[in-house]
Amino acid sequence: MDMKTSEQNAADTPRYILMNQNDNVAIVVNDGGLPAGTVFPNGLTLRDRVPQGHKIALKDFKEGDPILRYDVTIGYAVRDIPQGSWIDESLVRMPPARELENLPIATRKPPQQEPLTGYTFMGYRNADGSVGTRNILAISTTVQCVSGVVDFAVERIKKELLPKFPNVDDVIGIEHAYGCGVAIDAPGAEIPIRTLRNIATNPNFGGQPVVVSLGCEKLQPVKLFPAGSIPIQTGESNLVVLQDTEHVGFESMIQSIMKVAERQLAKLNQRQRVECPASDLVVGVQCGGSDAFSGVTANPAVGFATDLLVRAGATVMFSEVTEVRDGIDQLTSRAVNKDVADAMIREMEWYDNYLKKGGVDRSANTSPGNKKGGLSNIVEKAMGSIVKSGSSPISGVLSPGEKARQKGLIYAATPASDFICGTLQVAAGINMHVFTTGRGTPYGLASVPVIKVATRDDLARRWHDLMDVNAGRIATGEASIEDVGWELFQLMLDVASGRKETWAEHWKLHNSLALFNPAPVT
Repeated sequence: MDMKTSEQNAADTPRYILMNQNDNVAIVVNDGGLPAGTVFPNGLTLRDRVPQGHKIALKDFKEGDPILRYDVTIGYAVRDIPQGSWIDESLVRMPPARELENLPIATRKPPQQEPLTGYTFMGYRNADGSVGTRNILAISTTVQCVSGVVDFAVERIKKELLPKFPNVDDVIGIEHAYGCGVAIDAPGAEIPIRTLRNIATNPNFGGQPVVVSLGCEKLQPVKLFPAGSIPIQTGESNLVVLQDTEHVGFESMIQSIMKVAERQLAKLNQRQRVECPASDLVVGVQCGGSDAFSGVTANPAVGFATDLLVRAGATVMFSEVTEVRDGIDQLTSRAVNKDVADAMIREMEWYDNYLKKGGVDRSANTSPGNKKGGLSNIVEKAMGSIVKSGSSPISGVLSPGEKARQKGLIYAATPASDFICGTLQVAAGINMHVFTTGRGTPYGLASVPVIKVATRDDLARRWHDLMDVNAGRIATGEASIEDVGWELFQLMLDVASGRKETWAEHWKLHNSLALFNPAPVT
């Protein structure tokens, strides 16, 4: 990335950022934007008021001229645009999606980097070899019908039982809007089912979940957890079925859940943190509430930390199909082999068809907030999103709901919805989540710690008790991408060890799980 600021002196000096020397647009850095008539140190004069993060024409454009950012054509001028003008989204005609044929396959061979050794964290080693960063009792559910009962039980467990087990961090319900009223055997139904199955085995749950079923639902416990996946046999099992005849009244249901929960809490309480190599981290990276600075500050810093994690032998997964679709050639060229490249292409094609059935395409991704933050379209957004993946070779691909079984950089195919992506990454086995934002979001996950990275100084100042890292210092020249990347890497080790908590953990903020269900609802 060839990034430079026009000036990095006084805070009131007019400044813009150019991502590549071939670009013909740049974005305004200054908080609050700049008024018409502003003159940059190089002599460029603004013809319009330009908001922070929005694009300036560095040349005179003729109608149809390509608009370049990241040295990529993000669109075409819809009319003549004079130099110094504000190029908002209405002036940019989006290019068609890149075809999924004749792509570069495993052509980029990055220089071999030295392994990063000696970095450790204090984690919870599980029987299957995975490592948790938290020690949580999870109450899994087979159907939405039981959610109210589980909510009630969780509050009782937290109040009456959890204080007896000081080594357990929390009790959460894995609640969802699935399990009945759905075409349970239809094509696509395997996605939400395996998602729920794999969430229950997340490393932070220690292999000791409680399972609550209603009894008559389509998603029967034996379908959700086939033999061997989680023990749910009768007797001293971890399964509670609310319609069982033993339950006479609401209180008996709650007591049954609490009885099983207490037994599972006792097992979890025996877990102790032990020193683990950084290679045991499984980190999901995601962005939400993105703006034009996402691809300039926060995402490049996350990409640098991603490379550090991969060098340390860890697993990192990036996602969001529509937010990488326009850079598919960048990804297939980084695949370690043809099989990995073909798998990425297959996931892109599946999602193209999924969107087509709904009568939309990738352009439906961008939100009003994205555009207000300076992102004209999904092409521009995608170029800034991909950089979270760093520069390491892509070693594997996961379909939605699948669990990661290998180390290195993995592409986990998910929708771009913050909530669905986070849910699917939890199912894939992450024990930590890194989330970048430019517009701001109180996003959090109950099952894994979420480190939030702000793209701009202004957001980091205003949301000082919600953002964990301020990457806006990169735009002002106060820190480099490498500086913030290393800061984030060290923070991940501290959070994973329990030495630090994230703001989302501090305030106990978390979003509801959101399953991806492309199958019909009956």
